[in-house]
Amino acid sequence: MAKEYKLSAERLEELKQELTYLKTVREKEVAAQIKEARSFGDLSENSEYDEAKNEQGKLYSRIAEVENILQNCVVIEAHTEDPDAVRLGSRIRVLDLEFNEEELYQVVGSQEADPMNGRISEDSPFGRALLGRAAGEEVHVEAPAGVLRYQILEIQK
Repeated sequence: MAKEYKLSAERLEELKQELTYLKTVREKEVAAQIKEARSFGDLSENSEYDEAKNEQGKLYSRIAEVENILQNCVVIEAHTEDPDAVRLGSRIRVLDLEFNEEELYQVVGSQEADPMNGRISEDSPFGRALLGRAAGEEVHVEAPAGVLRYQILEIQK
């Protein structure tokens, strides 16, 4: 069974646009690079040709990856069964109990994770610890540095 990818509607649209770009514009650019490199003569010692073929391999690999994600994705929608609990797509304001600092995070699917910008994957230890929790609850996260403690201050949808 193929892995299921959870995406927001925005990320789904971004991937569709990327796939269109890769299959139209980028594929033509790489084909032109290969054609130009072939014109340099002997292919056995032609580094430009080798580089263009490598670029073509990367392009087709990315196209296959994006197509796989699009074929096996589930769009994240708002959950109505428990609107006060942390779910995919929720924005959470937490208090780091060790340093007494407030932080803002959004729980997203693994394809959208960007921890440096506060977008944490539901598959991460912190993401898993937050899911299903409510405002006011204390969350403990196992990390290499030890157990991290947070209090959920606010949940926004």
